[in-house]
Amino acid sequence: MNLTYEKCGDYLIPNLIPNPEPEGELRKFGLMRKSYLENHRRGIYSGLLLSGELKKHLLMIQEQAEERFNLLVKQMARQEGVTEQMKEQNQMLWVKRMNNVRSAAEGSVLRELVFI
Repeated sequence: MNLTYEKCGDYLIPNLIPNPEPEGELRKFGLMRKSYLENHRRGIYSGLLLSGELKKHLLMIQEQAEERFNLLVKQMARQEGVTEQMKEQNQMLWVKRMNNVRSAAEGSVLRELVFI
């Protein structure tokens, strides 16, 4: 971070120029991580915010969480026997099992990546 100063009376006041924020939209896991840091890890949140690295951190966690979630859903669905054939034959059973799989995968991702 390059600091320049402006003289104001007898004092030198730093001209703080923030780093440009990375491109990307925060979605579910990124917003949950931000909320968690704000409410439970104030020091980490403040440090990231002041250094200009908060959005970069949130986007990184979001990307990792989404990749992990998708991988877990595929693996758990295969393990539970949730198939396209089941979807064609008994849609309600398929929805029930997929909701269980997605819920378990989300809980795992939240514990492993978001709420640490």
